Amino acid sequence: MDLDPVSTNPDLYRVVMENDRVRVLEYRDRSRDQTIEHAHPDSVMVTLSSFKRRLHANGRETDVNLESGAVRWLAAQSHIGENIGETESHVIFVELKQPRPDLLSGAVPIGPSA
Repeated sequence: MDLDPVSTNPDLYRVVMENDRVRVLEYRDRSRDQTIEHAHPDSVMVTLSSFKRRLHANGRETDVNLESGAVRWLAAQSHIGENIGETESHVIFVELKQPRPDLLSGAVPIGPSA
């Protein structure tokens, strides 16, 4: 099953730039828009607008409020996102193409994930 957000939600995600190490995606939606399930590798998220979202993952729902200009680390994940606010969402994702070094070696990380 292809969970690439550009494939699952082509009306919301577009590739801005890509090379052998990263892929940069732009995401835009409107109030009440909802994505189809998709996955992101480890990524850096930069919010270009303030918005409120509900994330659905692993049988749980989480509401998040993000301010414009926020920069966040996102560990690899699969989810459904829903714009539950009154404003449009505008986000840049910088997706890393290489897995964490400890995952390459087969080592199991101990403690909180980075």
